[in-house]
Amino acid sequence: MRTFVIAALAVACSSPSKPASSPTMSPEPSIRTPTPAPTPTQASERVEQDTPRTTTAGTKLIVPGGWTITVKGAATILAPPEPDAHIAIVDVPQAATAEDAVKLAWAAYKPDATWPVKLVNAAPDKEGWTDIKFFLYQTSPNEKRDVGASARKANGAWTVTLYDMPTAVGEKRGAQVAVILGRLQPKGFERESFAGKKASELDKARIEVLAKFVQDAMRATGVPGVAVGLVQHGKVVLATGYGVRELGKKAAVDGNTLFLIASNTKALTTLLLAKLVEEGKLTWDTPVTTLMPSFKLGDAETTKQVKVRHLICACTGLPRQDLEWIFEVKGRTPESSMATLASVQPTSKFGEIFQYSNLLAAAAGFVGGHVALPKLELGKAYDQAMQTRVFAPLGMTATTFDNARALRGNHAVAHAPDADGKQTLGVMAFNWSIVPVRPAGGAWSSVTDVLKYVQMELAQGALPNGKPYIAKEPLLERRVAQVPIGKDATYGMGLMVDRKYGVPVVHHGGDLLGFHSDMMWLPEHDVGAVVLTNGDPGWLIRDAFRRKLLEVLFDGRPEADTDIASAATTFANEIAAERKLTTIPADAEAAKQLAARYHSDALGDIVVTRKGATTTFDFGEFKTDVGSRKNPDGTVSFLTLAPGFVGFELVVGAAGGVRTLTARDAQHEYVFQEVKG
Repeated sequence: MRTFVIAALAVACSSPSKPASSPTMSPEPSIRTPTPAPTPTQASERVEQDTPRTTTAGTKLIVPGGWTITVKGAATILAPPEPDAHIAIVDVPQAATAEDAVKLAWAAYKPDATWPVKLVNAAPDKEGWTDIKFFLYQTSPNEKRDVGASARKANGAWTVTLYDMPTAVGEKRGAQVAVILGRLQPKGFERESFAGKKASELDKARIEVLAKFVQDAMRATGVPGVAVGLVQHGKVVLATGYGVRELGKKAAVDGNTLFLIASNTKALTTLLLAKLVEEGKLTWDTPVTTLMPSFKLGDAETTKQVKVRHLICACTGLPRQDLEWIFEVKGRTPESSMATLASVQPTSKFGEIFQYSNLLAAAAGFVGGHVALPKLELGKAYDQAMQTRVFAPLGMTATTFDNARALRGNHAVAHAPDADGKQTLGVMAFNWSIVPVRPAGGAWSSVTDVLKYVQMELAQGALPNGKPYIAKEPLLERRVAQVPIGKDATYGMGLMVDRKYGVPVVHHGGDLLGFHSDMMWLPEHDVGAVVLTNGDPGWLIRDAFRRKLLEVLFDGRPEADTDIASAATTFANEIAAERKLTTIPADAEAAKQLAARYHSDALGDIVVTRKGATTTFDFGEFKTDVGSRKNPDGTVSFLTLAPGFVGFELVVGAAGGVRTLTARDAQHEYVFQEVKG
């Protein structure tokens, strides 16, 4: 599903949107705006670094470095270096409703726009804004474009944000989009800050508030189980679970239940690297090719620049390229995963912007394992190095990369909504794809175990008994900013530092199908927390929990409860909007036009079968029934229906006399061609 646009626009309000009741659809079927009278255009200005500006009505914003700002009447238009990409912030002093304000904004920015409205959601008051609504428009997949709008009110006037971006640019420039939308504030507004305040003790009453929040969030989102842990002043004050490990069964989640912690593994991987730095086996600035001469990226110049710290800094310019390791698992090894990096091309300059690469993060772990145990194959070397240098010394006795071991014991099961929004079992086959790239996200762990890691971080390298585990310098280097994420957060080495509310929060999230988690700590206040969930959309719970923890610690304004309720409703409404556009079972006539078999050199084969009214795509590692959708431009898409992977899109086409199905991630396109005979 295309959820990026609403998520991006919601950054300005710090939470996804929520309708007041049921989904409120726009009375207009599409953007249709009157042609405005000509307005004067000021000369465009390109800024070299992040620069504060205001709109004509005084709304505060930041223009990211390298972007161009143009004022066209009431519209302040921001453009990245790539062509045909814009965020327009339009002042609308007089409009009766959000819908009217959005129409006037389109008239000022792009009066000939006619994309159909797909979804409208209302959101609670936030960051000085009231009457907030988000609009998502239906584009055709071959446009490769995302379009959305938001309207919000302050000081008696409307501010409308129009998001009009090629999908590839939106993902590539996502951190800079967050600079704009995360600091879009009304005139006179100052964000709440906890700087200089002392954190409260997590006594029984405050812990009960957090526990109730988690349980309410579970009910709102439909996530079956959540494990939560809290530590303060070196002592664990909570390590428990709520809900069930698997729907339909009685086994409860507890503090020892194992979850796939996904990308939280990255911080543990960089801890291994920090231990190797302490041992003198490498430095953060050692060129990677001197440690592993076979290391190679798709760009020779980038390859030469990569030092150890760059393997997991999200700052090399390499984009996400996950489909290739998700779809082609059979026969894939750590060695072949490393070899895949040789085909990955950077899409931004080295050190320019935040771009997240799981393949490169996997390389960090495999390089570390190779340095520690050069005689072993990469996977075994990494696993053994992690066990001896990280898990065992920290007492993380349950944490493992052994899937079979995890599944034999107290473990959570992945869940996700189906195409109708009903929570059900997720398809674990998707998650097994992490095994060949496991340093990026393949660890199983429990709240009890992850808290031991968080305790060590808060103690700056000491164990609970006071014994040193690691020197302070290599440990803390992992938190040093390597690249900004928005204006209030930075990415280090497998760790983020968020200062949105004036208090540094070190954290990292993790996401695989049906498993979403976060670990977080406040170094200045000696407090940490862990949240592990076993269902989509568990990411909503862990994101809102970070805010709730701050509210409880610093008696902040109560926002997290409305945030999670809003986010859960938006998630459900997005599913409903997609379902309305999707034909299930797939349209029979469209399905008849499919070839029996397709092949992509990068993603493998698709075998198409039809049984009765049902059409199934078999990708080899997994198979799924599909629905279909007719797009605004007349093209037809088939969409996967596997829970957790609902809505993956393959667009019907033809090239060179053969039938094709085209799949895309944000920055890459993969064409499956008909296999004849």
